[in-house]
Amino acid sequence: MLRIGLNPYGIAYSVGLHGKGTPRANPRPLGLDGYVALAEEIGAAVLELPTVLLAALDEGGLVRLRERLAERGVTPVLSQGPPTRGFSDSLRCAAALGADVVRMSLTSVLCGDRAAPDCQWCDAVSEVRSTLASAARQAAGQGTSLAIENHQDFTSGELVDLCVASGPNVGVCLDVGNALAVGEDPVEFARTVASHVRHVHLKDYRAQWAEDGYRLVRCAVGDGAIPFAEVLDVLTAARPDVTAVIECGALAARHVRLLSPAWWEGYPDRSAAQLAAGLAAARVRRLPEDAEWRTPWEQGAAPEAIVRYEMDMLHRSIANLKQMRLML
Repeated sequence: MLRIGLNPYGIAYSVGLHGKGTPRANPRPLGLDGYVALAEEIGAAVLELPTVLLAALDEGGLVRLRERLAERGVTPVLSQGPPTRGFSDSLRCAAALGADVVRMSLTSVLCGDRAAPDCQWCDAVSEVRSTLASAARQAAGQGTSLAIENHQDFTSGELVDLCVASGPNVGVCLDVGNALAVGEDPVEFARTVASHVRHVHLKDYRAQWAEDGYRLVRCAVGDGAIPFAEVLDVLTAARPDVTAVIECGALAARHVRLLSPAWWEGYPDRSAAQLAAGLAAARVRRLPEDAEWRTPWEQGAAPEAIVRYEMDMLHRSIANLKQMRLML
C-alpha cells in the first residue's frame, strides 16, 4: 500500500506558516513539535518538513528529530521554495535527517497565470533552468534527489523536459490537484510524468465556473474533482515506492482564467482533445455558481475557526482515503 503522510501547507495556519508576521497570525501555532506530534497522532508514514520550520534546530536537534521519526518508521521529505532560496540549508537538513528527497517549487506563479503583470515567464524559466541545474549538482554530491513540483506553473510536458535537462537525480513532486490549474486532466498529467515522480501531494479541488474560467476551491481529499484511485494506479505502476502526503488546498481560492485568450500567453500548443479533457475534469463535482467559495480566512474569521476548519478538513481527508482503501 502507498505510504501516505502529512504536508504542512494544507494546515498552514494551524502550523503557523500562513499569516506569519501579520496581525492575523495564529496566536497559538503548532510549530515544529506540534506538527510532528500531529503526524504521529494520525499515523503518518511520511512527513514533509519545510526547511523554514527546521531553522531553529542545531545539529543535535536534527539528530534527535531523525531518531524520533525513525523510531516510528516515518519517512522524512524536505520541502522548500524556489531553488535560490536557502537551498544549502535544505541539503544540510536533508543529510542530517536522512531524507533522500527535497521537494522544490520553482516559481511564484499561481493559477497558471503566466500573463500576470508581475510575471516575466521567459525570464523565470531561464532562471529556473540555471538554478535547478546547479542545485541538482549539489544534491548529487550527497546522494539526494530533487522533486520539482507542478506548483500551478508548469505543464506535465514541461516538467519532464526540466527533469531530463537537469540530471538523473531530478524528478517530479506531483501535486495532483494542481493539474487543473494549468488546464490539464489529472490522470493524463500523471501518465505523462509517472516515470519521473519521486513524491506526491494529495490535493483535491472543487471548481466553481465563471465567465473567464473557474475558481479552484479547497475541499477534503476525496470530496472534489480528482479521481485518486485512477491517478495513484498510474503512479504506483511506474514507481511502486513513491511517497505521498495529504495537502488540502490553500486558504485562498485560485482563479484560473483559462477562458481568457491572454491567459494562454507563454503556453505551448495544446490539442483540442487535450483541452477538452482538462475542461471536463474540472467539471466533476463542480461547485454551484452561487455557492460560497471563500474560506474562513478569506471571510475574516477568528483564529480558532480557521484552525477548526483546517483540522476538520484534514481528518475528513484521512477518513476518505481510508474508505477508498488508499490509507491504513
